[in-house]
Amino acid sequence: MDDKKAQAFIKYINKYVSLTLAEETLLLTKVSYRKYLKGQYVVQQGDVCKNSGFVISGCTRTFFVNDEGEEHIVMFSIENWWASEIGSFVTQLPSDYNVQCIENTELIQLSYTEQEELFKAIPKLERFFRLILEKAFVASQKRIVKSFSLNAKEQYLQFKNQYPEVELRIPQYMVASYLGISKEFLSKIKNQLIIEE
Repeated sequence: MDDKKAQAFIKYINKYVSLTLAEETLLLTKVSYRKYLKGQYVVQQGDVCKNSGFVISGCTRTFFVNDEGEEHIVMFSIENWWASEIGSFVTQLPSDYNVQCIENTELIQLSYTEQEELFKAIPKLERFFRLILEKAFVASQKRIVKSFSLNAKEQYLQFKNQYPEVELRIPQYMVASYLGISKEFLSKIKNQLIIEE
């Protein structure tokens, strides 16, 4: 892993907690760097998520496949976001979700064991992970409320406004899956919005 990538990771962490130079050095000895190709899985449904992953470059989607074989996307991750199946990572039980790369993706990864060791060596990292988990939990709760209270058009506009850089990088059928609608219905919504402009 080159210095630029390592510094991007450290800069992100230092937005939440202040690490000393010695702590930064220790942290970087515990993480690993991995490149994934477009289409590769970081985690597959039914496997245990062994690593948490910080996105240096690229884009992933988190989704599950139901008994009928239908995909349901619950999250996308781009640069400076985390891409892992947090439920499986925390419990070390089989994953309910797949995490797949939509683009060639570079991750800085931290294994469950290394993370636990780091929490003992650098207690403020425990605070860091608590803060980002709280942020993720709040976002998840808001998304649930919006899925019940907004219609499909309103949900699409919300997604487009909240994550404009994500929408430009992913196929429209994935946007539709994330919104819980068909790609044909999403196409109708977009055409209607063009007419309204």
